[in-house]
Amino acid sequence: MRAIVITQPGGPEVLQLAERSKPVCADDEVLIKVYAAGVNRPDVYQRKGNYPPPKGASPDIPGLEIAGVIEQVGKDISRWKVGDKVCALLTGGGYAEYCAVAQGQCLPVPGNLSFEETASLPETFFTVWSNVFDRGQLKNNETLLVHGGSSGIGVAAIQMAKALGHTVYITAGSEEKCRFCESLGAERAINYKTENFAAVIKEISSGKGVDVILDMIGGDYVQPNIKSLADDGRLVMINMMLGKDVQVDLSVVMSKRLTITGSTLRSRDVSFKSAIAANLEKHIWPLIASGKIKPVVSTVFPLEKGADAHALMESGDLIGKVVLKIA
Repeated sequence: MRAIVITQPGGPEVLQLAERSKPVCADDEVLIKVYAAGVNRPDVYQRKGNYPPPKGASPDIPGLEIAGVIEQVGKDISRWKVGDKVCALLTGGGYAEYCAVAQGQCLPVPGNLSFEETASLPETFFTVWSNVFDRGQLKNNETLLVHGGSSGIGVAAIQMAKALGHTVYITAGSEEKCRFCESLGAERAINYKTENFAAVIKEISSGKGVDVILDMIGGDYVQPNIKSLADDGRLVMINMMLGKDVQVDLSVVMSKRLTITGSTLRSRDVSFKSAIAANLEKHIWPLIASGKIKPVVSTVFPLEKGADAHALMESGDLIGKVVLKIA
């Protein structure tokens, strides 16, 4: 099969088209003919040599999400059959014509979405559900602040939380991105280049703060995040783009009874990811099928243009997801 491989750690140019052996599915796996694969920031980190794949994942083929058609099923598969259109969350190997994946990490293509639209869903929607609703415990009538609102994670979080009845605030780096996020349902978009987000949150919440913050920035965002949380608020970290070493005023954490938590998803086991998939199918997939939540795809590249896809991802000059079209 054809695949995009990481030939060595480095810039986008190290991604090259190559031939690889077609994977063989285990008894509890399905083999998917891949029609489209999502591109995500962890793929960029892996390409640079900063995010090694977990044991059992493809060592040199990146890609954490795909959409396609099941071509073969293992002998222990109960739900899926050959010919089913699905998407799936992977530990790696998505930039390829075929992938084998555990059945519990697959979900049906919702509604009449294209494969390119569907491939943009799993990594971000699994991440948002796990961190906002499971770890962050966002409850009825609570508010959510999402940093990086125009990213793949951001556009998923805005729509999911809004559709489930929550008020959402976001930060983004341009007026265009801010207005787009508001069109998706954000109550207030804060341009972090021209506004102090902590001051804005204090003003619009009448000093109360927000209940949950989803942060992929880290660094010097952490202390303003803590100031922006309401009593009993939860700060959920999913990345640290501005750095991992921070100073925290613990007196504020204690007086407000705050929870600071975080997670990574890629290394979690099949049962953990399958539980998230079940929640998504129950609570979110009907909203996607009905059009209440919509995929946001910025650009679609052919598989052989994987380097161009990564260059666009790193530029930050996009809203939503980048996708590779494979078949």
